[in-house]
Amino acid sequence: MSDKKDYTYKKNPMSKIRKSYFVRLVGRCFVFVLSIVIFIVYPEWMNVLYGDNFFKKFSPLHILWMIWVIDMIYQFIPVKERIPLGSQKLFRQRFKPIRGKINYQELKKYVVSTTKAAYKVFIIWSVLILILGILYQYTIFSAPHLFLISVAFYVCELICVLVWCPFRLIMKNRCCTTCRIYNWDHLMMFSPLLFINSFYSVSLLIIAFAVWVVWELCVMMYPERFWEQTNQALKCSECTDKLCTQYCQKLRKKY
Repeated sequence: MSDKKDYTYKKNPMSKIRKSYFVRLVGRCFVFVLSIVIFIVYPEWMNVLYGDNFFKKFSPLHILWMIWVIDMIYQFIPVKERIPLGSQKLFRQRFKPIRGKINYQELKKYVVSTTKAAYKVFIIWSVLILILGILYQYTIFSAPHLFLISVAFYVCELICVLVWCPFRLIMKNRCCTTCRIYNWDHLMMFSPLLFINSFYSVSLLIIAFAVWVVWELCVMMYPERFWEQTNQALKCSECTDKLCTQYCQKLRKKY
């Protein structure tokens, strides 16, 4: 009998929340395809994007508006099961302080470095949105086009969480749980709607901006909640979400 050891890498079982996120990704892909069908076959349903048409006639876009608003409301309140820790780490209820004295000098360095990286992302994203605005100004894009781009971003958000995130190249974060810009998602998602003057677009942007402001204020007021060296809950050893990719799963032994 061979006594060779099996060094095959064994994958960790997929977490409940990661499974639910894959279901959501499929749902979002369906929403994107349905939005394209509406754009082509039922363009009149897109009229809700203009002015105060939101209050004049029902459209399937109302349902999507409601889903988006509910998603953003969840980012204002501490929730343990439905929402990943990466999005909820600003709340005291999700904070698990490390034992011992906090090195506030190192904490400050961390906050400064991650904030600089975050605003690099902000600048890059702003340039992208500016380009969309120029295309809209010259009527190359219309309001429905910008809406479809927002829905595409809606899909891409979960691809970033479940598959690969290009922002990690700038942020240098290990995973979504430690991501400095996790709750920037809705503001980035709805930013193409900035150029549409309607209740539909303005209402989404105002709520998304409020979520962003709360997040940024908490980073400044409670920075210890956002760093794994001061918040034990952010360490791989404490992870319950297990949303990270297979690449990150292999790195867990290092953390």
